[in-house]
Amino acid sequence: MSLRKQLSDLLSQLLPANPSDAIKGTELIRLVRMQLNGNYSDASLRYHFSIMSCDPGSPIAKVEKGQGYYRRSAPLPALSGAQELLSLTQGRLDDLTSGDQGVVDEAMMRVRKFRAVVTRYFEVNGRFPFAFREAFGKDSPISNLWKFPEMVLVDWETGGSPDEEMSLDETMLAFKQRLGLAPFRLHAARLRIQPSLATYREDFFQTLAVSTWAQGGELIYAAPIVDEALADGLRRLSATFGVGVTSFGLTPEVLEELPRPANILNANLRETDAIMSMLDVTRISSVNSRAHLDWTALSSMRDGSDETEKLVRWLTRCIDSRRAEPYKDE
Repeated sequence: MSLRKQLSDLLSQLLPANPSDAIKGTELIRLVRMQLNGNYSDASLRYHFSIMSCDPGSPIAKVEKGQGYYRRSAPLPALSGAQELLSLTQGRLDDLTSGDQGVVDEAMMRVRKFRAVVTRYFEVNGRFPFAFREAFGKDSPISNLWKFPEMVLVDWETGGSPDEEMSLDETMLAFKQRLGLAPFRLHAARLRIQPSLATYREDFFQTLAVSTWAQGGELIYAAPIVDEALADGLRRLSATFGVGVTSFGLTPEVLEELPRPANILNANLRETDAIMSMLDVTRISSVNSRAHLDWTALSSMRDGSDETEKLVRWLTRCIDSRRAEPYKDE
């Protein structure tokens, strides 16, 4: 096995996710040597660390304006990334093929930051996000964009006291089980950067399509919705089909000012408060939440998606333990 392949496997396990816990090069070399096959010089290992940290697909990232390495956050899935770029250029392929790669990279970084902000926002507001990634890999069919959400948001019936914040309400849980109702609300979400009159119908109906199995659908935009005709169009569609629409009020300039995705996801309380203060969350229309899941559609999704199976197992664990726990990758 090549050195780079060995390092890719080892660094995914050794590196911390939080940049503030970054490991300096000398210590990382020591840790790597304990499991590495082959006799490689320190210079060779440092060279590979440096080269790999510049590769967006590698697991190692270097601390910006500092020393040390940490585990790079997951790259944007290919299908959703490609669709986001097409949306930003309003479907003009020439704008992508003839564009500067640096501009494309900056656009993708804004997308990754937004996804991290949405995840953190819902975590601190008592909702439990579950992200779909494998469904949008580079070898996945384009139809998956109309079948799977980018994120599922779970709202549990929890206890009322602060000490039981994560505990499920036993009485309500038993009551709903007797009525055949789920003790949670599952909303399927689509995330988009820039709303526009040219693309909002596709955004909306894609959200509707990927949420038919859930109890509701939510379309979440990063940028503010300032066009009155656009806002009215979204409200009319929402009134008919029940999909909720929200803007986080993040302009491209504000997105660029935000920390890197890994810093956002691992921010402490003070840092999180600072990030949340940059948001201007506006509800354009409310979601019409249904009482029941479409079990037939959910079963169909499970047959074609390991991630759906992980979602179901996670929800089952929470019900069995009577605790609403954040999802941890299996």
